[in-house]
Amino acid sequence: MQGSESVVSGSARVDPKALLQLLKPITWFPPMWAFGCGVVSAGTPLLERPWAFVAGIILAGPLVCGASQVVNDWFDREVDAINEPDRPIPSGRVPGNIGLYYAIFWSLLALPVAWVLGPAVFWATLLGLALAWAYSAPPARLKLNGWWGNAACGFAYEGLAWVTGAAVMLGGVLPPVPILFLAVLYSLGAHGIMTLNDFKAIEGDRRLGVRTIPVQLGPERAAKLACVVMALPQVAVIALLASWDRPWHAAIVAGLLLLQGLAMKRLLTDPKGLAPWYNGTGVTLYVLGMMTSAAAVRGLGAAL
Repeated sequence: MQGSESVVSGSARVDPKALLQLLKPITWFPPMWAFGCGVVSAGTPLLERPWAFVAGIILAGPLVCGASQVVNDWFDREVDAINEPDRPIPSGRVPGNIGLYYAIFWSLLALPVAWVLGPAVFWATLLGLALAWAYSAPPARLKLNGWWGNAACGFAYEGLAWVTGAAVMLGGVLPPVPILFLAVLYSLGAHGIMTLNDFKAIEGDRRLGVRTIPVQLGPERAAKLACVVMALPQVAVIALLASWDRPWHAAIVAGLLLLQGLAMKRLLTDPKGLAPWYNGTGVTLYVLGMMTSAAAVRGLGAAL
């Protein structure tokens, strides 16, 4: 591996397109979807807080998720110089320490937006940013171990974004218990989704010492674990919805889980080859269940 001088070499001029590329807009969808689930679960009409909704979407996607992507690219710059030299930082399109300054600036930019939206939003944002830095930056560097790294991503991208969406629509206060239960359960299930995402780089991760779940357990056992981790929280969601007198919503989530089970059965025949296919089918069913559950608890907190 070459030294950091080679990683940051190149023109001192920053390419503006490279700065946008560092934010990776394509990755904003999962937290924005979870934020939307939070908005729906709060039960507050959008027209009552339209600007708060828009600010919250920007916070969850471009700001917090974008910051996490910049942080990750900065601390992966030396590995990327070997494996993906065309990325913005190792290619020199974002030279010197500008990538680090950009990560710090973009992280700090999210805080005043969160502060304006209320205390619960601010603390959720602060925790999300802390997880983003802990995921990529030493000494924690949670991404080096799939158990911890996947948990950090699941809670940052799903649970905290969900809580943020609900809190934004509730005036910045902590959402009621049913919403918090759903946010935690779907965060736990997202651990399995992150495991499947790691199938695309098993050999590279093994060589670089990144101990993802597939690297630690092998493809077959990792896929079985991912399926169980994705399914069990949804079983708990179904039971909760039924106990909250939401039988139709519980039935819909159960039907979506049944379809996921059929997809999981196929996935297990060739975990490494079919992981991308499952991410396009089974995960879609998973996030549809999230929105169904969110709709089920609209206004439920006041009734319990």
